[in-house]
Amino acid sequence: MNKLKQKIEELEKISMQLEPSAEERKKTRDKVVDYTENFINNIYNINAFNLTDNTGEGLLETPISEEPIDIDKAIELFKDNVDFPNLNPASGGHLGYIPGGGIYNSALGDYLADITNRFSGLFYTGPGAVRMENMLIRWMAKIVGFPPETVGNLASGGSIANLIAIVTARDAFQLKATEIGKSVIYLSQEVHHCIDKAIRIAGLGECKMKFVDLDDNYRIKADAVKKEIEKDKKDGRFPWLIIASAGTTDFGVIDPLDELSEIAKENKMWFHVDGAYGAFFVLSKTAKPRLKGIEKADSLVLDPHKGLFLPYGLGVVLVKDKNKLNAAHYYTANYLQDAVAIEEEPSPADLSPELTKHFRGLRLWLPLMLHGVKPFRAGLEEKLLLTKYFYEELKKINGFEMGPEPELSVASFRYLPKEGDANKFNQLLLQEILKDGRIFLSSTNINGKFIIRIAVLAFRTHLQTIDLILQILKEKVELLLRDWE
Repeated sequence: MNKLKQKIEELEKISMQLEPSAEERKKTRDKVVDYTENFINNIYNINAFNLTDNTGEGLLETPISEEPIDIDKAIELFKDNVDFPNLNPASGGHLGYIPGGGIYNSALGDYLADITNRFSGLFYTGPGAVRMENMLIRWMAKIVGFPPETVGNLASGGSIANLIAIVTARDAFQLKATEIGKSVIYLSQEVHHCIDKAIRIAGLGECKMKFVDLDDNYRIKADAVKKEIEKDKKDGRFPWLIIASAGTTDFGVIDPLDELSEIAKENKMWFHVDGAYGAFFVLSKTAKPRLKGIEKADSLVLDPHKGLFLPYGLGVVLVKDKNKLNAAHYYTANYLQDAVAIEEEPSPADLSPELTKHFRGLRLWLPLMLHGVKPFRAGLEEKLLLTKYFYEELKKINGFEMGPEPELSVASFRYLPKEGDANKFNQLLLQEILKDGRIFLSSTNINGKFIIRIAVLAFRTHLQTIDLILQILKEKVELLLRDWE
């Protein structure tokens, strides 16, 4: 036994290296804080994009080993191989895709969550953590017009949030394997691709997916949905799900939510809205009327790491009917018999695929408490106006063809040279923008047209950023035209 105790004590001495002293913690923390402070203090002066051959391969030169490295070396590896190459998502010049955020106090919320390591999956083990997350869900339900009894989940992003909603809808209609081939989902070609992934992962890949006609602004035509449903019913199919977008990725448009909700209600179908990008614009007085009907959805997805400017890693699903969300995800196990005895609040583990989960609520709760809602509301309104400003100013420059007038904070455009292939010219234009690096834009392809898009949602994007992009576009077009014609 003495030998056993001796071995345990030897192992304990080594394993206690995982519990650094206060002095060691301060030394490491100070180094990390110094790096992050320098990063933030210079964020408005560093590139949004670094076009480089460096793909982080330098990390492989220092492999994981039995022996440690010091914090200075670790930060150097991070800086050179992770924080430098390609896109800088924390930059206000990040105007591509749909930008994430990165507000400072959210990071402090994550720090608190990680140090205290509260388990937020079950009310029994972390009642305060679960109350906090449910409090946030009820607040989000209130701002979009959902009823107080709404439940939901703080997921890792819109992809998992949409999956949770679609699985809930599937089970609410008790779709059997033999019925899936005759069941119909109605949606738009403009819907986010995570919807297609969710449908397949949910075992619904054999459902008939009807991509309905769109209007000139790429919104679903409600009349087209109605006609398709009538036709499918006559043909013996089972219409059960309508999926709409509150802010598409390509153009930022909002489907006719009010009309689609009525069609779903008339035909006893599930109405799901993917508002991962656009739903939080309900906080804006300008945009809220455009989102009329969002409150009639059976389920809704909205991403705080988009519309509330948080760091990546938080998407939310809201479902009006607790019983349906619970029925699709609830489980029990013998070892959890203590947990079911106390259940004053719905447990996230019963409402999603996750049991072990990060305490995501703190990254949202802390900034909301420290800032209040007002600056978030102002930030969203600002992004709407900045997009409108960009759209109006670019229209004044000869040669640019504009996409649909922005409903939210996405605008699209392309330059039309007098001669030659417009697609090729715009590919070169985007490439020049990325070489410049001060801003980051992305592209899409619509009906064979190469289109450049600007998505204004980074919380560090302000008027000077938009003026800079207008200046860069003028410069790069003039540069390309010298050798083009």
